[in-house]
Amino acid sequence: MRLDKLLTDVNLATMVSDDAGGLAEVHDGALGIIGDRIAFAGPRAEAPGDAIETIGLDGRWVTPALVDCHTHLVFAGDRSDEFKRRLDGESYEEIARSGGGIARTVRETRKAGAAELAAAALSRLDQLAQEGVGTVEIKSGYGLEFESELAMLKAARACGLASGLRVVTTLLAAHAVPAEFAGRADDYIDDVCLPLIREAAREGLADAVDAYCESIAFSADQTRRVFAAARDAGLPVKLHADQFSDSGGAALAAEFGALSADHLEYTSEQGVAALAQAGSVAVLLPGAFYTLRETQYPPIASLRQRGVAMAVATDANPGSSPLVSLLTAANMACTLFSLTVDEALAGITREGARALGLERDIGTIETGKRADLAIWDVTHPAELIQWIGHRPLHARILSGEWQ
Repeated sequence: MRLDKLLTDVNLATMVSDDAGGLAEVHDGALGIIGDRIAFAGPRAEAPGDAIETIGLDGRWVTPALVDCHTHLVFAGDRSDEFKRRLDGESYEEIARSGGGIARTVRETRKAGAAELAAAALSRLDQLAQEGVGTVEIKSGYGLEFESELAMLKAARACGLASGLRVVTTLLAAHAVPAEFAGRADDYIDDVCLPLIREAAREGLADAVDAYCESIAFSADQTRRVFAAARDAGLPVKLHADQFSDSGGAALAAEFGALSADHLEYTSEQGVAALAQAGSVAVLLPGAFYTLRETQYPPIASLRQRGVAMAVATDANPGSSPLVSLLTAANMACTLFSLTVDEALAGITREGARALGLERDIGTIETGKRADLAIWDVTHPAELIQWIGHRPLHARILSGEWQ
């Protein structure tokens, strides 16, 4: 076997899951690449000797490229004044009901075209790339009308082409009820959401469908209609679930075999059990918890006890989680939610990939998987979680190519 590239003198955190847990570390290792795939990962003494290019990495650590599995990076406008309002005591729900929040971003986003939206999002995407992120999910949901939602999805696709990152797109038309449909949420689903699902699937613009099941957004019955349409269109689903109340969102996500249920601060024991049975991933979003000064914690102990996979993401958005640092989100998941370092690292690699349905292709360092890798100037991967604001990235390899 002749390799295109052989990385030697490396330490690998392969993130391969086993009964012992942990990072599945390989010290004094080597990693071989053929094309865009990993061809060898293991001890250096066992590595194939024939390679076109051999690169010594001086004992650096290599992990899978990071995965941010929940973001809202495409949007227009600014909501920094709402941050001040929350500091003055207004709640997220109060701001939303006064015309702020998502509705405000919608008004600004509708004024922008796909090119303008993509240009603004690329600067945010670059912040994630500088931290070793190789795959990013980007949702729509700030257009809330047919053409604007499609423009957001097109902008997200353009971001992937321009950045070299793998961008996964999610249609979130059921994010909020726009002003022109006030009091007519069912009509909005019929007239906008359902046609959008069909069109986004037809054009190949969406990889999944999401919805916001909450008292300030859509009911469980309304969400169920959105998910049924997604299933008919052949698209997997995800769900913003139980963020501010126990609306049964986790159980609803499980009912449809959702890739993930996200937020989960108010999820009940029954909801956790349903996620475990369905195999859906729990996506933890500590940036929103922190920004909104939430006091209700996600049921981490229960999720852990029942073996529910836990991913961690930024939830990057202009209002409730203005966070474009996945490493900071992982630190928050440990300090706020009591995840272990190993759980947090798995949450931004292996489990993040699982939350996007990509676990067979990325998220671990294994033979046959895509060679999406992050190379770090650290003495141990725990440093990636410990430090806030530190970016020890040495290099990225995406699809086998140096970035």
